Amino acid sequence: MQQPSAPRKATGRPPRISREEVVGTARRIVAEEGVGKLTMRRLAIEIGSTPMALYHHVRNKEELLVLLLDDYAARTLRPTELPAEPRERVVAAASAIHEALVDCPWIVEVLTADDLMSTHALWFVEQIVDGLVGCGLSLERAVRGYRAIWYYTAGEIVVRVTAARRRSADDRPTYRDQVFAGLDPAELPRLAQAGERWEALTAEDTYVDGLRALVDGLLAAG
Repeated sequence: MQQPSAPRKATGRPPRISREEVVGTARRIVAEEGVGKLTMRRLAIEIGSTPMALYHHVRNKEELLVLLLDDYAARTLRPTELPAEPRERVVAAASAIHEALVDCPWIVEVLTADDLMSTHALWFVEQIVDGLVGCGLSLERAVRGYRAIWYYTAGEIVVRVTAARRRSADDRPTYRDQVFAGLDPAELPRLAQAGERWEALTAEDTYVDGLRALVDGLLAAG
């Protein structure tokens, strides 16, 4: 007796996928395993589609990271009431960006690409630039001032998050600890004096203090 043949797999185009599904799956991979594990091929496998199908939504991994940033910013950075005084508005807007990004576990891997800008963060960028203009800077100097503030913000996050990961992964003394333990007070008196407290002092959250000093310097330079 002839056995019934096994059903054939459906052929043709793979199931249609949405941009929301692409972003949601990519967000899960990055949150669980890091940006390094996110590839177009891996994403396609997770969705049950093909890399070619993904290219209808994103051109490459960099554009995918932009979508992830925008998705994250849309959920964490919403326009809010800011101080009317221009200088304080600059500080508050930059602090809001910093607070949102520092809580994102995978943000370090994408912050170093300067052109990865979320459209949902542009309202805060507008407040910074407009606040600097309101403090007396020209538009050109205000844009340069924003760039300096962004570099300071991104750099602070990268250093802080990277240091925290290193400390959590290995409790042995770091190379810096070993160097500071052997400093010669005659050659480097101030560093030797601060040696035992250096790690604690540099681990303090001084972002806002540094931001205010930076803004003061930008405004003083005119």
